Amino acid sequence: MTTATTSKAEAPAALPGAESPGTVVIDAVTKHYGDATAVDRLSLTIEAGEFISLLGPSGCGKTTTLRMIAGFEEPDAGDIRVSGRSLLGVPPYRRDVNTVFQAYALFPHMSVAENVAYGLQQKRTPKSEIRDRVVDALDLAQMRGFADRKPTQLSGGQQQRVALARALVNRPSVLLLDEPLGALDRQLREEMQLELKLLQSRLGITFVFVTHDQGEALSMSDRIAIMRSGRIEQLADADTVYARPASAYVAAFVGQQNFFRGTVVEGGAVDSAHSLVYDMSAELPVGSTGLAAVRPEFVSIEADVAADASGAANTARGTLIGVSHLGETMQYLVRLGDDQSLIARRPSPEAPQLAIGDAVVCSWRAESVLLFPADDAASASGYVAPPTA
Repeated sequence: MTTATTSKAEAPAALPGAESPGTVVIDAVTKHYGDATAVDRLSLTIEAGEFISLLGPSGCGKTTTLRMIAGFEEPDAGDIRVSGRSLLGVPPYRRDVNTVFQAYALFPHMSVAENVAYGLQQKRTPKSEIRDRVVDALDLAQMRGFADRKPTQLSGGQQQRVALARALVNRPSVLLLDEPLGALDRQLREEMQLELKLLQSRLGITFVFVTHDQGEALSMSDRIAIMRSGRIEQLADADTVYARPASAYVAAFVGQQNFFRGTVVEGGAVDSAHSLVYDMSAELPVGSTGLAAVRPEFVSIEADVAADASGAANTARGTLIGVSHLGETMQYLVRLGDDQSLIARRPSPEAPQLAIGDAVVCSWRAESVLLFPADDAASASGYVAPPTA
């Protein structure tokens, strides 16, 4: 294992058989802060031109990983390479990467064009080249018409575009984005998600995006690295992460889940206190404790006209205790017993007309169920059917 050093001033020559320009390789990287391990022997290869998101809750190591790629932190062990060159000990300004932060850090006394040109001026780029590159960067960010304005005269979304232009004007092989949309309101954030993905596709450069927002990661990424305790829990495309999570931790963090804890019985089912939940692909040992997961959008709900009937498999009876209108969907919160509740979501046009206090029956298909070892649920971070008051 390679140990980080800080004696280098220049980027070293490319390694034999070097990776393509824009490829990022994180090789068994570890980072400690005192006794705490922020990143734990992390290995990840990001392909040239890929849009990858590092997704996870606070403290999972995603921002530390980004800061090590940028050069603001040095790994205690392991190696980081960009375009086939090791970055160990290379200062941030000599790395072929640029970073966009949540706090855009624009100079308030400079115009938009001056902010974008600042980095090139520090590199003593010829004035004629600076002018052309600033115009190109502002065009990419759709901010050319605001070149003479000061940052205080811009909206939050416009300031974010200026920060992007300032990073792109240097023509980096890799663009690092540290929760850059976190300060925007919801509608603008969703608009910028589309714009960022379109911009990345047009430029073809590598984007490494750090976020705790699953919606951002799902909507933009070619692949998502779900991080947990300094390691990658799952690395896959959005469809796989959502539909086939590798663990209860991932299942709970990405989207919402209704979890049923119980004993695994013959036929691939969890016999919980409130429902016999079948999972046709289950492979857990009979007699072990399992955790069955069903997403709210797979749960149907209707008035229970036979409340005394015995429950069938993949069916749960309870009392409706909450109804929320989410626009395109209706959300129902159902109390199953003293220790658990359940969420169901139905498209608004076909949602049943139910009132709080109604007896309801919820059901779902066996193929909509995922089954995990119960010991993996301790750190699951999503909706885990909590007790109801």
